[in-house]
Amino acid sequence: MTQLVVGTPTLEGTRRFVRYAFMPNRLQYCGGDDSNAIMEHAITGEGRSAATPALKKFTGALPYLTLIAHENGIADPFDARVVEAYWLGNELLDRVEAAGLYGNLRERFAKNLSPRMLELVAGKAPRGARPHHNFHVFDVHCRAGELERSLATMDQCRISWGRVVTAEAGSLIVERQPLAVVEGILCLGPVQQERVVRELGGHGFADDAAPGDCVSIHWGWVCEVIDERCRGNLERYTLHHLRLANETL
Repeated sequence: MTQLVVGTPTLEGTRRFVRYAFMPNRLQYCGGDDSNAIMEHAITGEGRSAATPALKKFTGALPYLTLIAHENGIADPFDARVVEAYWLGNELLDRVEAAGLYGNLRERFAKNLSPRMLELVAGKAPRGARPHHNFHVFDVHCRAGELERSLATMDQCRISWGRVVTAEAGSLIVERQPLAVVEGILCLGPVQQERVVRELGGHGFADDAAPGDCVSIHWGWVCEVIDERCRGNLERYTLHHLRLANETL
């Protein structure tokens, strides 16, 4: 597996990474105890000396970022293109060889999973899995004992998208498709209106979000306003990995 080495990350990439990593870090699901430092870095672009060590503690995401970067000939795992590929999806994912992801998964989780379960997870690579966050949520996270395996947990942990209906001071009302199980199949359910948080302590990443905009969401937190290209990629990779997950539910 590619060695986990973080040099001097690019500003654009690290700030975008934090937009998605902030809330699970704040909830103590991943990363260290540096949520204030990484929030400051994401908002102001400052505090790099504190943010860089904090980024190394995201041991769930970093191996995927490193793999995507390596397979695409990119030196920095926090390059903005790599960060986008992992959280939302883009063409970099399709350049990752199945053998690379297979080996990555087997090496990372050999101590956490039984041989049978390890092969089930790693075996998704030759079946078309990509190093995307939602693959990790649907097929790896719960099996590796990182989070409980429940529909609600998977729905909160995955990156989802919603269309803004109403913008309020610290939150948004969005139309979003939650995860559902229909006749034993994991899928996206009917659109529902939900309230999602976009500001804590006077700070957030979607201050300009307005009705009609599309936003990305992680653990009930608005990560950013995304364009139709990003929304389409997120939907594509979400549906793709739902299909793979349903093979071994």
